[in-house]
Amino acid sequence: MSVHPKSLLAQLKTGTLLAVALSAGLSFVAPAPVLAFGAPESFADLADKISPAVVNITTTSTVAASTGAGPMVPEGSPFEDLFPDLQGPDAPQRSEALGSGFVISEDGYIVTNNHVIEGADTIEIEFFSGKKLPAKLVGTDPKTDIALLKVETDKPLPYVQFGNSDLMRVGDWVVAMGNPLGQGFSVSAGIVSARNRELSGTYDDYLQTDAAINRGNSGGPLFNMDGQVIGVNTAILSPNGGSIGIGFSMASNVVNKVVDQLKQYGETRRGWLGVRIQDVTPDIAESMGLTEAKGALVTDVPDGPSKAAGIKPGDVITMFDGNPVDDAGALTRRVADAPVGQAVPVVVLREGRTETLQVTLGRREDEETKAFPAATPAPAEPSHMDMLGLTLTPMSDEIRGKLGLEPGAEGLVVTKVDPSSEAYTKGLREGDIITEAGQQRIARLSDLEDRIKEAKGAGRKSLLLLIRRGGDPRFVALALD
Repeated sequence: MSVHPKSLLAQLKTGTLLAVALSAGLSFVAPAPVLAFGAPESFADLADKISPAVVNITTTSTVAASTGAGPMVPEGSPFEDLFPDLQGPDAPQRSEALGSGFVISEDGYIVTNNHVIEGADTIEIEFFSGKKLPAKLVGTDPKTDIALLKVETDKPLPYVQFGNSDLMRVGDWVVAMGNPLGQGFSVSAGIVSARNRELSGTYDDYLQTDAAINRGNSGGPLFNMDGQVIGVNTAILSPNGGSIGIGFSMASNVVNKVVDQLKQYGETRRGWLGVRIQDVTPDIAESMGLTEAKGALVTDVPDGPSKAAGIKPGDVITMFDGNPVDDAGALTRRVADAPVGQAVPVVVLREGRTETLQVTLGRREDEETKAFPAATPAPAEPSHMDMLGLTLTPMSDEIRGKLGLEPGAEGLVVTKVDPSSEAYTKGLREGDIITEAGQQRIARLSDLEDRIKEAKGAGRKSLLLLIRRGGDPRFVALALD
């Protein structure tokens, strides 16, 4: 018996393939099932379950009145008693702001956004039942825009738990709750539109959703269908300030760790590796002879944990504490989550070989106050050479003095960049200093010429340069003509 392939497909859909295969003596491997879930008949049961743990937040703060705003009442006027709020442009005024949050423990811990309560003199929590309680601020983390509050209560409060945001898939149903535009408790539903979105922060890991999120929803929870919080509604993308179906919720796996630290210490305590890093782009990978553009490329190693452990500029970090590193952002988040003072294995790729180093992590917050010198434009010098779209001049004592560099500082100074060149497109500018080429230090123009010849001789299409601008080093790969 013969069975046409199209007939097999049709019978797969009708569930008769097994009988046909048995009678025909065929053998086959059934394809993996694709699970498709329709829209729930209603979100009402879920809303009933989680609503009591969602809160409205009202904050008040004192702000200075703007000069010339509104009418004035002259001092000593009989109208002063009638219009006490109109006391001139310098009289302080009370300002109110609205937001959302959710209870995470029966003893009254509440999570919201930092921007909801920032600068507030008083914070009031309104529960779903209508009850209101004052809240005190436990701690904030501006880097993830998370704040932890606490209310005192003599009765256990309804609360919700965090879920695992890493399990959420694009297309999964989600429910957002909060206080949009100050209208009171409101529920909206949608799907996860995208994962791992980054907006502007170092530790960004947002879930994007089309569930309606508006002003006032900030700090409110984004739930999965099990009633677990898998995100904190933080921002929207909108040309008019209203929801157009592009909302962002900070992933619960980030928030949960921040909340634990705020609860324990009142502040965050993130791990610090002590390196400056950047992504390995395809052109950088090619210039370094790497097989794939993965990992975090080390651009600088100041005094700290990594320098003590032997990590060097030009190393590519491929593993951290047993986990693969795909890019610089992933490494930053992993290091931040690691305990301060913990010794972790770090695998680096160096000159084509891997090496495992033990690094004892410091605390990032202790290092963030250290300042680096600002970049100063380099002066033009008569002795120069044009290559790779750049006009370069060797370092001199005069240039070191003008740039505020150490007496032994070496490298080639960029005095001009061709606006039509790849170098300009990739951000090189006058005043930049090239300190390495092909992962070797350079001090003379001939050094760079030699590195270019070596790269061409090895069949490479680009050359990796280490650029320093003030205290900020980075690698750039430029194509070889």
